[in-house]
Amino acid sequence: MKKNEHILSHKLFLQRENEISHLAYDREMEFYTAVKDGDFLKLKKLMLPLENTHLGRLSSNPLRNLKYHLIITTAMITRFCIEGGLSSETAYTLSDIYIQQVDSCSDEDSINILHREIVFDFADRMKKLKTETHPAMSRATIKATDYIYDHLQEKISLEQIASAAGLNKTYLCALFKKETGLTIQNYVMKLRIEAAKNMLIYADYSSTAISSYFMFSSHSHFIRTFRKFTGMTPDEYRRKNYRRHWK
Repeated sequence: MKKNEHILSHKLFLQRENEISHLAYDREMEFYTAVKDGDFLKLKKLMLPLENTHLGRLSSNPLRNLKYHLIITTAMITRFCIEGGLSSETAYTLSDIYIQQVDSCSDEDSINILHREIVFDFADRMKKLKTETHPAMSRATIKATDYIYDHLQEKISLEQIASAAGLNKTYLCALFKKETGLTIQNYVMKLRIEAAKNMLIYADYSSTAISSYFMFSSHSHFIRTFRKFTGMTPDEYRRKNYRRHWK
C-alpha cells in the first residue's frame, strides 16, 4: 500500500513536469456514449489512436501497451452497449471473441485495424438496434424478447415465453406481432440466424454443429431457413465473410 502510494506520487510529479495528462473524463464518456448511440459522425471526431499519449502507458512494451488499451476499450464499450439495449449475451460473447483476437495480434498494425473493427462493429449494431426497436415496446414484450435471447440454444415453447412475459399465449402473440412486426416464431428464427451468422464468421464450428446448437430440427431445415433470411447457404455465407477483418 505505502509502496504504491510512493509510486503514485512520483508518477504524478513526472507527468506534471512533462506536461502529460490523461484524457479528460468527459471526453472519454462522450466517446463511449457515441458508440452506444451508434453515432458514426461523432465517433470519427472523438476516436483517438491507441498510441495517443493521453491514454496513458500501461506497459513498457509498445505492443503490450496497445493490447491492454484495446482490451479496456472493448470492455467499456461492451458495458455501454448493454446499457443501451444490446443483448448482454451478444455483447459479452462478441467482447470475448474480440479480446481473444487482441491477444493473438503480433504487430501494431493489426491492433489498430482491430481497434477500428471493434468500435464500428459495436456502433453499427447499436445503430441497427435503434432502427429496429419499436419505440412503444411494452414491458411484457421486452420480457419476452429477453427470455428468447437467453434461451436461443434451447427448445423454446410459447408457453415458456408467455410465462416469462406474465401474459396468456393468445394476448402475447397479438401484442408481440403489433410491437415488433414479427410473430414470435419468426422472431426466434431471426435471432437464431443472426447468432448463426456470427458463429460462421468468427468461429470454426461446422454448419451441422451450429444447426444442432440452435435446436433446428435437422441440418436441411437450418440450411433452408438460413437461405430464406440471407439468400445464401451457411457454407456460402462463411466463404464470403469468414474472419473478414483479417483479409
